Amino acid sequence: MLAGILILAAVGFYVLYGIPRGAFITTGDLLVNQRAILGSFLPIAAFVLAFLLVFGLVGGWLLADRMLAPLTRITDATRLATGGSLSHRIDLEGRQDEFRELADAFDAMLARLEAHVAEQRRFAANASHELRTPLAIAQTLLDVARDDPDRDLGELVDRLRAVNTRAIGLTEALLLLSRADQRSFPRERVDLSLLAEEAAETLLPLAEKRGVTVETAGDLAPTPGSPELLLQMTTNLVHNAIVHNLPEDGIVRVTAGVRPEGVELTVENTGDTLPPQVVATLAEPFRRGTERVRSDHAGTGLGLAIVRSIAQAHDGTLTLAARPTGGLRATVRLPAEARLPAPVRPPAAARLPAAPPRPAA
Repeated sequence: MLAGILILAAVGFYVLYGIPRGAFITTGDLLVNQRAILGSFLPIAAFVLAFLLVFGLVGGWLLADRMLAPLTRITDATRLATGGSLSHRIDLEGRQDEFRELADAFDAMLARLEAHVAEQRRFAANASHELRTPLAIAQTLLDVARDDPDRDLGELVDRLRAVNTRAIGLTEALLLLSRADQRSFPRERVDLSLLAEEAAETLLPLAEKRGVTVETAGDLAPTPGSPELLLQMTTNLVHNAIVHNLPEDGIVRVTAGVRPEGVELTVENTGDTLPPQVVATLAEPFRRGTERVRSDHAGTGLGLAIVRSIAQAHDGTLTLAARPTGGLRATVRLPAEARLPAPVRPPAAARLPAAPPRPAA
């Protein structure tokens, strides 16, 4: 409409100012002046403007409706997601334009949110079940003691203490998992190889009790992160490798070092042959890969889940793979610390020497 007005205004300007007032122009057999030209031009100009107005409104409405249809579908999907329905997808067809990219990104976001919510619900249900079990056992023990006054109280106290210890351990694991998921920790320089040696030394009495040999090797492996969380991650990996091992002559190998893609920590152990479908679920909360675990070290079922959460909180990854000869290989890759001085370190440790069990702290 604006373009039509400008064109007609240019023609009218030429007629009004290009032809002198009162002058006559001969066109073939016709003799016309400015008034005659304007009298013929203005009705045609009005008709053209009216046509442009109707064409612009109708064409603009159709074009806007077609162009904004994908945006309407995205808006509807957003309303459904706001109402709690995360299973809806836009699935926008057509050419790969800006609306298609927006719809695909929105679908990917909905898929991640749906998976995250489902995982959180499953985790909450499993946590409630795991916490309910020790509380129910404690309640049963107390009911038995109340109905049987002559029962040995020492045995009852020992069993209640064991149940309470398991409940406290599970609660602390849940809190640690929540802290890792929230990434609420300061970052500083950490050497994974030193943490691996510390974790192996701490768990050496447990390894000797179960007849498992722990081997550590590696070079300087600096990475930015939380020393406490990374030590917990390393300890969980070594503890899991010791507990889920063969009952005799088992071996746990812990290696750390810098690789082209970053810092890498690998913990592998001998043990039962694990099928791939079992390995794929080991890092999920409250999943245990084998039943060959003694009751005194049954764990909470959160060991590898905590490892994965801590690795992800440090912008890293956890990879689990079954060893062809039996057992599991767990690999954690973290970003490497740049521009760090190379401190003097002793040669990489080989097999840890045997040491007498130390009293628990």
